[in-house]
Order: sequence, then structure tokens, then C-alpha cells
Amino acid sequence: MKKHHSSVDGFIPRRSGNRLGELHTSDNNEAFVGAVDNKQLHNTGDNKEMRSLGQAQAGYALGRSDIDESLKGIDDIDEPVQKLSRRQRRRLEKKSVEKPKSLARRIIKWFFVLLLLAGLSAGGYMAYKFVNAGNNVFQGNILDIFKNQPLRQDSNGRSNFLILGTSEDDPGHQGANLTDSILVLSVDQNNKNAYMFSVPRDMEVQYGMACVSGYAGKINDYFSCTNDGTTSQDEQDRLAKSQKFIGDIFGLDIQYGIHVNYTVMRDVVNAIGGSISVTIESRNPNGQMDSNFDWKCGATYSKRLKNCPPNGHFIDYPNGPVTLDAEHALYLAQARGDSAPTYGFEQSNFDREKNQQKILIAIRNKAMSVGTLTNLAAVSNLVDALGSNLRTNIKTDEIRTLMQVASEIKTADIHTLSFIDGDSPLMSGDGNPSAGQYKFTDLQAFVSKSLSSNPLVQEAAPIVVLNGTDQVGLGQTEADKLTTQGFNVILVSNAPETTYTKTEVYQIGTGDSATAAKLASLYNTTVLTTAPPIAVSGDVRFVVIVGAVSN
Repeated sequence: MKKHHSSVDGFIPRRSGNRLGELHTSDNNEAFVGAVDNKQLHNTGDNKEMRSLGQAQAGYALGRSDIDESLKGIDDIDEPVQKLSRRQRRRLEKKSVEKPKSLARRIIKWFFVLLLLAGLSAGGYMAYKFVNAGNNVFQGNILDIFKNQPLRQDSNGRSNFLILGTSEDDPGHQGANLTDSILVLSVDQNNKNAYMFSVPRDMEVQYGMACVSGYAGKINDYFSCTNDGTTSQDEQDRLAKSQKFIGDIFGLDIQYGIHVNYTVMRDVVNAIGGSISVTIESRNPNGQMDSNFDWKCGATYSKRLKNCPPNGHFIDYPNGPVTLDAEHALYLAQARGDSAPTYGFEQSNFDREKNQQKILIAIRNKAMSVGTLTNLAAVSNLVDALGSNLRTNIKTDEIRTLMQVASEIKTADIHTLSFIDGDSPLMSGDGNPSAGQYKFTDLQAFVSKSLSSNPLVQEAAPIVVLNGTDQVGLGQTEADKLTTQGFNVILVSNAPETTYTKTEVYQIGTGDSATAAKLASLYNTTVLTTAPPIAVSGDVRFVVIVGAVSN
């Protein structure tokens, strides 16, 4: 059997009998004849010249470049050729013929890169300002701004805010720590409406503690009386105590407190475009004028005429819509006609409070406009103004809800409450209740009626409850039950007779359908429209005679 020689590492074994210098047989069996000197080399080219090993070839010199060329790929390892898909080949072919980008395209590219960097820088700066301002203004972790926590509510489903204004940042202002502006804002985040009313700064109250003016005095002294600390915790303590104190006076559960200073109104108006629009509504046909701020027009009469045309007064507006810049908005909010000459401020603080409410609504409308919210400079300035001039106990996770509610409430659904209008004003000209000093029951009933979602409370139909039995105290017991359900019981007494076996309900006049329906359901009876067996005053709408057996 023929013996086969295996190959090793890709090399083929020599054939037997072959030695170095020996002639090999070519494929065509041609061979050189004769012995070959082992120290000689031969060529197979055209030149058959024999030369000794090491002997230079005639006409040819071996240089360094020849050596380098021969050794250049000696260490290269042949990599397997990767088979490319058709798509990869087309991509490589396209790339190989792709033309270099033009200068214009490179400029456009870098322009957008720089624009992106500028936007990121501006966004980062705004985020820093918001975080910095937010830590001053709101409570909690500023990162909670991304949450959407519902606002806290009272039993009527309303969120109530106490807004207190001082002049602590106005150098030389007398009584700078007094809350000369006190406003309550009530918001229904579900039904999308808001009510606001101002608290007269001169209202006499009992503090329940010793203050500068004693144990009783004007309500504007209470905020600073609670403590005189300077820390953020002291500020929170003042807000919480003021919320409870003023809330009790008006029968409200106030969830939030806000403290603003003298500068905030001017800075906020500047931040949202520099002007707002309000409507002057004065009893005087000429409008409103307060000469108390004419010093801002100049030191002499001629300068005042020049700087504050047409009459030289800084606060001087006709009835109707007017445009206010930031400075005029600030001083109109303070004007109350306390220095002659003046007109249009006959109700003094009450007129000032009405203007403050109008300015607040105008600021809200301007701030919620699309143009303002998309203006980076306006938003930045607004954040600055709030961060420097406002303190509150609103939590950061409630901000988004608050802003959403503020944007969804229509201007027509923002209502103002007045204690001095109508035939029977609830307050006298000095800011105290018409019922008498420290008597706030009528104020509480009015506020409750205005803000309640209960139709019984809204109708507030006066009811007289009469005990028609010989059981002592039954009439008062029944009246207390009605009161807790929202009925307006104004009198409890005994019926002229005690022979009523069942409760009877009489209605005087028409209307008050919710009250009539509720009484009929409660006592399982028909409301009678005939005259009751007892004479009552003209404002009474229902008479309930309690019988021995509940219907």
C-alpha cells in the first residue's frame, strides 16, 4: 500500500531523495543537466547566469526599500473576509461617492446646535431661579412640583386662602408690620368658581392675648402680635394663627395663608407686561381722585401739572376702563381719600378694598393670558417677584393644581362680597359690625350663605320653630337639628296651643323651593300655604310647629 505523508501546519513534506541544491523535476519534465555546485545559485529567467551565494547580480543592487517591501506584511494575519449583505454594500457604495458637506450646511448645523445649547442654558437658569424662589415661597420639597395634589377643602368643598399685605419693605412707612390689606379668597376647584371679600383693617376685635394696643384693638395688629420672630418657622406660625383667628370671626375654615409685602404688586405687574386694565366704578360722576400721592408728580405745582396731566394728581381716573402701569396700580391699591382734596372715596377703606379686589382680578387675567405664560422674560420676572415678596404655607405638590384651577375659572365666575352694600349693610362706616362691637353672627351667616354649596344655606329662608307639645325643650331640640342641616332658624318659642299631635309646616309667600321640599321630606308632610295659627314678622318664610309625634 502506498504510504501517504501528512501535512503539518499547512506545509507539504519534502519528497524523498531531494536535498538542498538538488535539481527538481518540473511539470514538463525539463531539467538542467550536470552537477550543481552547492554554493551556487541559478536563475530560471532569461539570464541563465550562474553565480555564487552572496555574489551580487550584475546591473542590480539590492536596497533598503527592497528589504522593507519584502518584510512589510510578514506579521499580518489574514482575517476572514466578512460577507456583506446587499444593503450594507449599497450603503458603503453610497458613502464612498458621498460629496463633502457644503459650508452653508455646516453653518446651519452649528447654528441649531448653538440654539439648542442656548435653550438648555436658559431652561437651566429658569429651573435654578424657580427652585430658589420656590424654596422661599412654598413648603415642602421643590421636586414635588411635578405632583398634582388636590387642594385641601372645607366641609363645603371649598379651598380658602387668607391674603395679608404689609409694608415691611417700605423704608420709613409707619406701622409697616400692620396688615393694612386683609383679603379672603374662597375657591371651588370642582365647580370652578371663586369668591373674595376684604376684611376692614379697622375692625375692632379681641386678641385673646396682650398686644401693643392691649387685649383688644384693630384686627390689622393681630398678625404681628402673634410673635416677633424672624425665622421661616415664625412666619409659618404667624400665618397659621391668623388663619384660625380670622376664620373664626367669619365662620370659615381657612386652609391656606399668604403674606405679601409692599413691593409685590408693583413687581408682579411689571413682570406680566408692565400694565393691567381695571374698571373704575365710583358713586362720583368724575371718578376717583386722591391727592395723597401727588408728591410723586413733583415738588411744585407746575411740575405736578407737567408730570401728571391734566390736573397734577398721581391718582386721578374717570369712571370706566383704565390702564394702569405698575406704579399706579400700587398706589391705587393704597388710595382711600384720607387727604383733601379728594373725591370718589367716600367709603374710605371700603373703596380701597374694592379697588384691591379689581387689581387682583386684573393681575390674574393678565398672568393667565397666553402671551404672558409663553414669554420667558415675563415668567422669569414673575418668579423673581414672587420669590422675593411672598410667603405662604401652600405646599409644592399643590402648585400645579392651584395654577390649573386659576386658569380654568372664568372671570365671570369670580365674585366679590360686600358688607356695606344694600339696604341693610352688615358693617358701619368705621369697619365694625352693624350689630355691634364684637358681634359677628350676621357676618358669619352672610359668608356661609354666599359660599355654601347647600341650597338650604343659599336660600337662608328664615324659619320659626314652635313647640306644640307640653314637653319642655322639644322646640329647641328640633331647632338645633334643623340648624345642623343648614336651615336658618331665627326664633324658637312655644305654640299658643299644645294639642298638636303631628308636626305642621307653613310657608309664607313663594319661592325658597329647596327649603320647602326639604321640610316636607323631613317631616313627611305637605307644606301648607294657609296662614299659620300665630302671627309672625314679615321676613319669616316658614313656621314649623312641632307635634307630639314626628311625622
